[in-house]
Amino acid sequence: MLIRIVLCLAVACAWAQAAPAAEKAKKLKVFILAGQSNMEGYAQIATFDYIGDDPATRPLLRRMRGADGKPTVCRHTWISYLTGLGDKDFVLDGPMTAGYGSMWGVDPTKPGDKIGPEFTFGLTMDAAIKEPVLVIKTAWGGKSLHTDFRPPGAGPYQLSSFQAEHYPKQEGAGIPEDFEQWKAEKAQATGRYYRLMIEHVKKVLADPGKIVPGYKAARGYELSGFVWLQGWNDLVDGHTYPDHNSQPDRFDMYSELLAQFIRDVRKDLDAPAMPFVIGVLGIEGLHTQRPSIIAFRKAMAAPAALPEFRGNVVAVETAPFWAEELAAIDEKRQKVGTMRHHLDIKHKDYPNADGHMTTEQKDEYIKKYEADLISPAEAAAWNRGFSHAGYHYYGCAKTFAQMGQAFAEALLPFQK
Repeated sequence: MLIRIVLCLAVACAWAQAAPAAEKAKKLKVFILAGQSNMEGYAQIATFDYIGDDPATRPLLRRMRGADGKPTVCRHTWISYLTGLGDKDFVLDGPMTAGYGSMWGVDPTKPGDKIGPEFTFGLTMDAAIKEPVLVIKTAWGGKSLHTDFRPPGAGPYQLSSFQAEHYPKQEGAGIPEDFEQWKAEKAQATGRYYRLMIEHVKKVLADPGKIVPGYKAARGYELSGFVWLQGWNDLVDGHTYPDHNSQPDRFDMYSELLAQFIRDVRKDLDAPAMPFVIGVLGIEGLHTQRPSIIAFRKAMAAPAALPEFRGNVVAVETAPFWAEELAAIDEKRQKVGTMRHHLDIKHKDYPNADGHMTTEQKDEYIKKYEADLISPAEAAAWNRGFSHAGYHYYGCAKTFAQMGQAFAEALLPFQK
């Protein structure tokens, strides 16, 4: 289902405003953003105020809002966004503004209440490039590179050593009960979202004028950059990437797949030198000690160091934008949850050892425990900055806003 956002007549003149007579020969700059749920974006617009709490990001918030307090609408940057809810895919087109994040739980006929990195990516490009810009975004939650976005040049999905040993036996936790059915479904799923991504980009580029008011085919366009933000489903897949936490090269296959993804995207879009940004997964921030996350980040960034990509593929770390304050509060909240669970267990080391507490007494105990652990200032910060789970960067607009800006700034040096 194709949903079109109706543009006001005033926007239609933006092309002419953005391109002075001396610059009329310039091509439309097109940027592609793709990935899974964090490229969709789970940051509620309601968390924008939290950005202003930090003097370092306060200027960014001022760019994200107009004088009326509402999200900024770009003057000459537009977006075409392909996403899906369950098995139903749809497209949102319109001038770049807030609302082109995850569409779960909102009306899919108009921009919603969340952002991903696209909003500040578009704002940054809108300010730096004084001519029309088109952002094409394709993102679906819960998608892997090894299967869903698998590039055609990687060939069919190959069983890992773990799968080859255990799947035919059809025994064990998480192992498919019907191996033959699993193989058939795997073959059908392999590369599906890569193909949908390429098809949508080509469809939009067949007539950019449907998205960008005033665009003329004679002007033409250029593919000016690609941003990839994905990784969670590969990181947590212990069957495809076995030997959890025991091998530093566990995710080497991801590096190979991503390198092939870059080659195939450039080939299929006829853009052999298109600049490419890898948004390196930043879950748990700069101080994580988890070997799997450390190894995965290294594998994700690795293609940028390949000789064939040197100079036009850039790895941008997103860990610096992780909300450390929210993570610290989340750790305390988890302790509250654990204590709540302990109150239901009779154990000599737990407060309700003999099971004497009533429901009301348990509630009072937890209320005091939480108040002693989490300060009013921390509770306020949590309410202002948090809107989703940790694997979605806490749904914190401050994080996604900084990511989008960083991705755009990584591509700007390539723009002529």
